[in-house]
Amino acid sequence: MAKGPTVYHVAERAGVSIATVSFTFRQPDKVKASTREAVLAAAEALGYVPSASARGLARGRTGALGLFAYDYLLDPAHGRREEGIADSHPLSTETPGNEDLRLFPLYVDEVQRGVELECWRRGQALFVGGGNPENNEAVLSDIAGRVDGLAVFPRSVPSEVLARIARRIPVVEVSESELNRDLDHVTVDNASGIRAITEHLLGEHGMTRLMFLGGMPSSDNDQRLEAFLGTLHDAGLSPAREPNYPCGSDEGITEVISALCNGGDLPDAIVCATDQDALMVLDSLAAAGISVPADIAVTGFDGIAAGRVVRPSLTTVRQPMEQMGRTLVRLLLERLDQPEKPPAAVRLPIRLVIRESCGCQAG
Repeated sequence: MAKGPTVYHVAERAGVSIATVSFTFRQPDKVKASTREAVLAAAEALGYVPSASARGLARGRTGALGLFAYDYLLDPAHGRREEGIADSHPLSTETPGNEDLRLFPLYVDEVQRGVELECWRRGQALFVGGGNPENNEAVLSDIAGRVDGLAVFPRSVPSEVLARIARRIPVVEVSESELNRDLDHVTVDNASGIRAITEHLLGEHGMTRLMFLGGMPSSDNDQRLEAFLGTLHDAGLSPAREPNYPCGSDEGITEVISALCNGGDLPDAIVCATDQDALMVLDSLAAAGISVPADIAVTGFDGIAAGRVVRPSLTTVRQPMEQMGRTLVRLLLERLDQPEKPPAAVRLPIRLVIRESCGCQAG
């Protein structure tokens, strides 16, 4: 097979440098209109299609970033539902999550959307992938070998694997990690979010018997629990029950709520570590005939779409998830330009969203 036209051929025909050709395809807004038209005309005449290696000639980069993510529908390690996946036709584009806001979009999906939008804005290609416990490291290494920088979600990759990859390319984590302090990371103000929602229950509703519940362990949820306990302590109060965290899977949350209902001594409110935990609590309480918010209040944290449509609608703390994704891209590109700068820790603000599940009218 004859070798196709290269970036050199396009540059020669258009009378520009190979860097200008690269910018025309990667960041066209940075190229003068007349020059851009000349490059595109040359490319069309030659039948040139830019490749990763061609895009990288100008700056020694691929022009691509990677995101290693997970899917709650497919990843049993996160304790979520998989019904219907194994029996789906292999060519089907439909999964339960496509029609159920309880399953999609979730926190991970909204952050990923932010990454996609920012990569598009900055002219970066994006590789998105995720493995399973058997091939996580192999998939991650394959992605890392194809990109200039990598963003990862918490608990999706062993810390020692991340450290090894970070010696070759920039790596940024979503949320903080006690084990990877040398990496850039993006998180939110977990403490002020839980403090705001706890103070709302105490001050606006006069509730004093509160408990904390969370499913899966994470550094974010650890901070939320600490802030919950600290807010109660400052108010001269103790939790109504020992925190049920981590409960593990959905089944663990269901068991906790069943025990509470059978015990006949419900707290005033359950402050949940995440919206998904709160949705499971609402389901379990409804199954037991317990009314929310008449009998007990429930709150969440994240601000996923399902919290708006469930009934009662969910009082929560909204994370700027799209902004988190965009910030991941910004940090990776800054790290590429300034590899020796100190690790960046970006903590984004949150917003308290008052709805029905705490006893208020939906905002």
